Formats: sequence, C-alpha cells, structure tokens
Amino acid sequence: MEKPLGVLLLILGLQLGCEAEDKVEQTPPSLSIQEGKNGTMNCSYTSSAFRSLQWYRQDPGKGPIFIILLFSDGKEKSNGRFTAKHEKGVEHSFLHISAAQPEDSATYLCAVETQ
Repeated sequence: MEKPLGVLLLILGLQLGCEAEDKVEQTPPSLSIQEGKNGTMNCSYTSSAFRSLQWYRQDPGKGPIFIILLFSDGKEKSNGRFTAKHEKGVEHSFLHISAAQPEDSATYLCAVETQ
C-alpha cells in the first residue's frame, strides 16, 4: 500500500562573505512523494565566489543533519538513497531521493558557501 510522504523544502543560505546579489532558491517549495517512489529537489543560486554546496535534512525540533557536500567539479555523489550533483556553469544542484520511505519526511536544506 502506497502512503503519501510530505517532504517540505526550506532554504538555508550559508554564504560566508556574501555579496548583496548572492541568493539561494530551492524548488519546488514542497514535495510529496509516494512511498517507494523517487523524488528530486532543486537548488539554484547566484554567487560571485562559489566554494561549495551542502545538502542537509532537518526533523521537527532538531538541528540540521548533513547529507552531501559538493564542490565545483560537477561530480555526482551519493549517501545511501540520496544522490546529488552540482552542475558546473549553471549555478544549480539537485538532490534525488530513491525509494522514498516515511522516515524521509523532513525539511531539506540547500546551503551555498562562498569564498
């Protein structure tokens, strides 16, 4: 039996030494995935001095938990059922969840660190 999962996406902009025009945006603002199905979240940013991009998850009432760290090399990285990639030159990343489970319901955060 498939159960709907509510996955809420919020934004966390970790931008050390950021410029006024730097920003981070996650889409979609919320995502519902059926149990056992796959889902993808996107993170777009503008930054004059990109250093790294991190994905986190946060359960209600708890602190963020690190999932994946990406650099500008464009290499895809995985951590369990989570896969992420930084797309070089287009200031974009995605976080893909495979075979979603009820325990995946959380707030997912994209953070961009600048130089």
